[in-house]
Amino acid sequence: MTSFNKNGIQYQISSEELANHYFKHINICRCDTQKCQLIGSDSQSKRNVPPMLKKILQNDVQLTKKLVESATRVTWTRSLRNHSKLFEVSCHGIVWLAAWLTFIWLFNKPDLYQLQVNMLIALILDIIVIAVLKAFVRRRRPVPMNKLLEVGPDKFSFPSGHASRACMVATILIFNEIPIFCLPPLLAWVTTVSLTRVLAERHYILDVLCGMVIGIQEGLLMYVLWLSQSTCAYVISSLSDEKVDGGEYHV
Repeated sequence: MTSFNKNGIQYQISSEELANHYFKHINICRCDTQKCQLIGSDSQSKRNVPPMLKKILQNDVQLTKKLVESATRVTWTRSLRNHSKLFEVSCHGIVWLAAWLTFIWLFNKPDLYQLQVNMLIALILDIIVIAVLKAFVRRRRPVPMNKLLEVGPDKFSFPSGHASRACMVATILIFNEIPIFCLPPLLAWVTTVSLTRVLAERHYILDVLCGMVIGIQEGLLMYVLWLSQSTCAYVISSLSDEKVDGGEYHV
């Protein structure tokens, strides 16, 4: 039980009730129900949202709700929703970092060094950018799925980290001229990951669209800042504690 005093009166609210109500806050504005007023979240503590932005967010909520409701009536979108967890894991930040470090360790080939190092930097950059934006915007998710496992900025909705990461990876791979036969499955994966974030009610449509734009911009930034072969060889040698031919130290 959580106890607090309001105007000289002692109130008690169970922790479970308080948590459930907290995760119902889906917009960037705070709730003005009696319960929130009791615990001190009154109108003076609300964030000042411009009317135009507020209208955009309200329309975003309504469009997302209609899309999800319509998707439940269609077989293939209903199937995507049922398999959304699989696609969520396939583009999770921690999974990608762990898998990419494993890839660097297992495939120690000079012709892969540039892609390995630059993609690793891009993954770290994406995690930082999304975490900062989520912490600043603080928009609540549509549905509090796995709320006990979510900590820090990950409990917020805007922008979608999965959408940004998928688009960033795709942009980098496309600029690296991957084989043409790899493009259809790559683009299908990006589209499916982004779509399932909405169908699974993990994000609103605007969260995903902005996430995709951010991911493409991150990919373009990495293309401009692309590290050279010698620099990447030096980074690989630092990670593996082995001397690598072609590194900046190599003579």
